[in-house]
Amino acid sequence: MSYDLIVIGGGPAGYLAGERAGAAGLKTLVVEERFLGGVCLNEGCIPSKTLLHSAKIYDYARFSEKYGVTAENVAYDHAKVIKRKNKVVKTLVGGINAKLKAYKVDVVKATGQILGRSSEGYQVAAGDQIYTGKRLLIATGSSAIIPPIPGAKEGFEAGFVVTNREILDLEEVPKSLVVIGGGVVGLEMASYFNSAGSKVTVIEMLDHIAGQTDGDIAGILLKNYQKKGITFHLSAKCTEVKSDGVVFEAGGRQEFIAADKVLISVGRRPNTSGIGLETIGVELEGNAVKVDEYGKTNVPEVYAAGDVNGYSMLAHTAYREAEVCINNMLGRRDTMRYNAIPAVIYTNPEVAGVGETEATCRAKGIDCEVVNLSMRYSGRYVAENEGGDGICKVLINKKYRSVIGVHMIGNPASEIIYGAAMLIESEMRLEDVKELVFPHPTVAEIIREAIFEF
Repeated sequence: MSYDLIVIGGGPAGYLAGERAGAAGLKTLVVEERFLGGVCLNEGCIPSKTLLHSAKIYDYARFSEKYGVTAENVAYDHAKVIKRKNKVVKTLVGGINAKLKAYKVDVVKATGQILGRSSEGYQVAAGDQIYTGKRLLIATGSSAIIPPIPGAKEGFEAGFVVTNREILDLEEVPKSLVVIGGGVVGLEMASYFNSAGSKVTVIEMLDHIAGQTDGDIAGILLKNYQKKGITFHLSAKCTEVKSDGVVFEAGGRQEFIAADKVLISVGRRPNTSGIGLETIGVELEGNAVKVDEYGKTNVPEVYAAGDVNGYSMLAHTAYREAEVCINNMLGRRDTMRYNAIPAVIYTNPEVAGVGETEATCRAKGIDCEVVNLSMRYSGRYVAENEGGDGICKVLINKKYRSVIGVHMIGNPASEIIYGAAMLIESEMRLEDVKELVFPHPTVAEIIREAIFEF
């Protein structure tokens, strides 16, 4: 069977590309080996946020007295939380199926294998069928890395070691959990299981948590986690995984931590092997598919979007990359830009940032000016975050007086940051932002307050 477009992978990049292509009239096939929605919907973004929301409600109930509310006999039922998580996922996957069907997009549940190219187009084997596509979109996503730590592979095979996939389906809350890696996924799971009752320890190789997050904000986040009882070992290296815990080195000393479960969260690797990219000569850059600003590979009519291109392993980036690819397939010139991609940590408190940080400005030689303002300048924040210690940082380009970065810690930062992304994407100057009217009282007003500090 022949198609205008064959999409290999049904995650955020793949299914959205299918929707956009189908809506534009392209005869489209989406090939997905596991579940529509990919890691994000089934094993990442949505499941973890469902768990974190339950944990947040539990935390508010336990510590409600500071808001003038008394709650008694508050209990947490992890099994019910997991059951609800599965219901949420099933509902959303069903929605994606319905939308693709509405746009007359065919979906095949199978592993897509590129066989080569003929005069008719690109051949893709899926199940026991061979399909031909005039165009290909590679959207095979990424997989969790299991580092070559002695005992890690064996621990994973035994079920003692888990990745983001398995931890979201644990039937019981482990009494003790060791998290190897203090990035976003590791922190979110550390936060959830801490609230759910686990004794959580995080081992991180860097001297800070949260990866590329603004340094001041990462420091405040660390203090908040520590107040909740999470233990951190920074500048530490895990050297061995045993059957009952992990061995790590820090400060020239070797230590052992016992654990009921170990979560490995040290990054992800693009899924590029075993799908036949070599049969048509697709160029890789490391483990990722190399693409230009239009989403094109070095092979005519072959595109790549999402984690597989290695640029920004975030679902919302994948959505936009997919749109760029489809627009260019349709002859609508469109380019992918990465200067205003928001990043969020959905714990309590939330962290969100977009654009340049002070560190990236130094690295790029950008002359910037920074305002660092307490979130307590927002009346709504004070009303809803008793004892909150959040901050909002705004960076401007000194030369052009335009907003180039916004970073904050404090609820609900995740729902505010898109507005900051718009300021950066639109290259708005300080004077332009000062003319915007923010609703009052909202936590978002903190951005306006910061702007008037320049």
